[in-house]
Amino acid sequence: MRMRIRGRCWLVGDNVPTDAIVRSHLITRPMDEIRRHVLEGLNPRFPLEVRTDDVLVAGRHFGQSSGRAIAVRALKATGVGCVVAESFARTFYRNAFEMGLPILECPGITGRVSEGDVLTVDLEEGLVIDETTGSQLQAAPIPPFLRRMLEAGGIIPIARQLAEGTDR
Repeated sequence: MRMRIRGRCWLVGDNVPTDAIVRSHLITRPMDEIRRHVLEGLNPRFPLEVRTDDVLVAGRHFGQSSGRAIAVRALKATGVGCVVAESFARTFYRNAFEMGLPILECPGITGRVSEGDVLTVDLEEGLVIDETTGSQLQAAPIPPFLRRMLEAGGIIPIARQLAEGTDR
């Protein structure tokens, strides 16, 4: 997995629950159908226009409410390169790394970027560069073990590597 992601910015606000990421009536549907509805209640354009490596930027406590891992799987299925938020609900945070979705906590991010800006996110350094405005924000870098988990593709692949002794 690349530790540097470049894509268009999509913005959502504070306290976005997992039910706003994936509505509960969709959770038993095939992933191909689910991904076509991700975040549609907050931004109907998102599931229609999101592209591979786009960056979802959120406010405080993103992914709150239920601990449904389907929300992480669905975001990953859209092709989003990473999610950068002021803060994450702890269960969403854990689920993201376990499923191999790059996330970064970056206080102050929502006030410094606009939807449509081109962002480069360096997960290893914890740096967010808004190429549209030239501004930069420093976040805490992702800890080494969590970076290794992302590189492996999540907790199951890294557990296999550890069991087989192929983890570096």
